[in-house]
Amino acid sequence: MIIFSNSILFRRITIIISLIIVSLILWNTYIFFQKFKQEERAKMEILAAAQKEIAASTDLDASVTLPLKIIENNNNIPMILVDDKGAVINYQNLNSKKALNPKYIEKVLDKMKSENSPIEVSFSGENKQYIYYSNSDLLNKLTYYPLALILILVLFLSVVYMFFNSNKASETNKLWTGMAKETAHQIGTPLSSLLGWIAILKMEKIDNNYVEEIEKDVHRLNTIANRFSKIGSTPELKKENIVTITKQAFDYLESRSSEQITFSFTADNQEIYTNLNTELFGWVIENLIKNAIDAMLGKGELNLIIESTSKKVKINISDTGKGIPKKLYKQIFKPGFTTKKRGWGLGLSLSKRIVTDYHNGKIFVKESEINKGTTFEILLDRV
Repeated sequence: MIIFSNSILFRRITIIISLIIVSLILWNTYIFFQKFKQEERAKMEILAAAQKEIAASTDLDASVTLPLKIIENNNNIPMILVDDKGAVINYQNLNSKKALNPKYIEKVLDKMKSENSPIEVSFSGENKQYIYYSNSDLLNKLTYYPLALILILVLFLSVVYMFFNSNKASETNKLWTGMAKETAHQIGTPLSSLLGWIAILKMEKIDNNYVEEIEKDVHRLNTIANRFSKIGSTPELKKENIVTITKQAFDYLESRSSEQITFSFTADNQEIYTNLNTELFGWVIENLIKNAIDAMLGKGELNLIIESTSKKVKINISDTGKGIPKKLYKQIFKPGFTTKKRGWGLGLSLSKRIVTDYHNGKIFVKESEINKGTTFEILLDRV
């Protein structure tokens, strides 16, 4: 609990610090942008003054070297000089080829009018001219700078989030694995005792039918214990006839289910081999059949069909139950998710783990219709 509380506190601190960093980045960038924009306007005002001085000079011997130098040094701020009627007189730092097209000049001029207010150049209050200009490439690039930093920060937070999630998932997996192994260990003790009692019952010559049924249930408990003991460890896979293994799990539940459910088992071939851990795979089939029985509320039709190709084995388990909404097709495989009033929401999540992680296969909802039924499909490699 202390570790969990510390992780939550650390996450909150990380989020707060990240928000502060983002705010500081945006604020400083805004200040810098405005300052840079003011400097560019100051440059254009100096350029306007130089333009005015050149135009106002009537002395042919007067030096205009400095004003010309100022105008020539403007090599990064696009500008257009127009008269008081809006006719273009001169321009700088535009695309020389595109500038041959008057429409291009008009388009650029409209953009400049929207970006910055013009600078007036007047000569003794007459012959007014106006300088329109747009932001330099450097200033335009600066507008994307905070977005890039925010993107980097978002990526960083995503990595932190995934790190915490993976740690939490790892801790959850360790918890369930530990519980599963402890359950298997606890079941083992009464199992040994039950085997001893069965031996005594046989010696006492009790009705053999009773003893056989007890042996079946003890064998069932032993299978369950073995399944739990394998959770969390890499199971051993062997080449097995999937039809036989599936039929065993199918028959076990059919004999212990309501007579109001019609069971149907079909296989296109009686010998279809794939690499399996028989105990874990039988668990998957049982989970799917139990879910189907629950969905039908003990009354309906359950069909299991095995089909195969040269490379794949496909198992479909269909019921005539209440169905699953399409938005829940993926959620039902998440640990803890259940639509039942009673249940841990582990059956389908364990089934998915067994099929995908241990058998390199796929399990998914093939189709479902509300109040008509659902079909689950398992897809495995054939050998």
